[in-house]
Amino acid sequence: MKKIDLSKQEIEVVQEVLDHWQEQGLLEQSKVTELKDNIGEKGFEWKTMARYAFWVALASLVFAVVSLFSDDALVKFVERFYETPNLVFCVLFGALAALFYVLGFRNKKRFPEKTFSNETLMLAGSFATAACIGFFGQVVDRNTSHFTILFLLSIVIYGILSVKLQSKLIWIFTLVALGIWFATETAYHSDWGFRFWGMNYPLRFTIFGILLTVFAIWGQPRVPVLQPLHSTSYVVGLLYTMIALWCLSIFGNYSDFAAWTEVRQYEIFYWGLLGITLSLGLALYGMKVKDNVSRDIGFMFFLLNLYTRFVEYLWDNINRTVFFLILAVSFWFVGRWSEKIWKKKGAS
Repeated sequence: MKKIDLSKQEIEVVQEVLDHWQEQGLLEQSKVTELKDNIGEKGFEWKTMARYAFWVALASLVFAVVSLFSDDALVKFVERFYETPNLVFCVLFGALAALFYVLGFRNKKRFPEKTFSNETLMLAGSFATAACIGFFGQVVDRNTSHFTILFLLSIVIYGILSVKLQSKLIWIFTLVALGIWFATETAYHSDWGFRFWGMNYPLRFTIFGILLTVFAIWGQPRVPVLQPLHSTSYVVGLLYTMIALWCLSIFGNYSDFAAWTEVRQYEIFYWGLLGITLSLGLALYGMKVKDNVSRDIGFMFFLLNLYTRFVEYLWDNINRTVFFLILAVSFWFVGRWSEKIWKKKGAS
């Protein structure tokens, strides 16, 4: 019989569960021994290494491009292409993007278990697509500042590709491009100012994130081709909302830095209170319905908002030793609270 390979920590958990069932009379000794013998310890974590290797490869690619412009010999080599028409680069990056997508789609069908290498090809295709769209913008629109149409074009391209290739990674690019388009489009209609309809960027993106989350929950499941990407939209929508709301709790609805520096934090306390309330409600909702995503994001931003308020109101008002002592004690209580929840769930 083929053994199941688990990590050392997972083996300890499984053995504790088997021993507990044996003590409760749910399993006989012979069966427990048989099950324990069917467990093997994992060797080297090749999957983890593969994930990190692909991340390092992508990071190295970015650093290679950056280093290209700091090397004199390479700079001189690149300068030879300055007179090359933008159309050539547009076609070149378009061809590269198509190549990466074809390879990624083919590998995904032939080797679906090679998750990291397949997604790396998709990611490379996404970067090539962005470069192609950028050069396309230079070709067709050199004189106008309304370049937000290019972001709209990238949304359409990424959206179609993510649906056709069933790639959650490209769908993330779609939602990021959607956020960039929203920011630039509203900025364009406000004459490139920081306020649009009386709202600064954090307030705008708080509303944007809420709308995206609502669409992910109620709208996307009703669209058959978008159903497989529902969970990704939900996570990205929550992150848009909570990050923007956290920034709003710090800066308020101010778009002028000089005006913001003259404002005391208690004058925009209601934004912080809203952030704490929403994140706590999200965490409690996640625990109630066993939604790990909303629970983790809510709990993370609840602590972030709580400690942001702590720093804002106490950093300049109390002794540093007392400040860090309070911080240590508060984290200890958070740890104890988490430990009690963990034990309670383990007992149940």
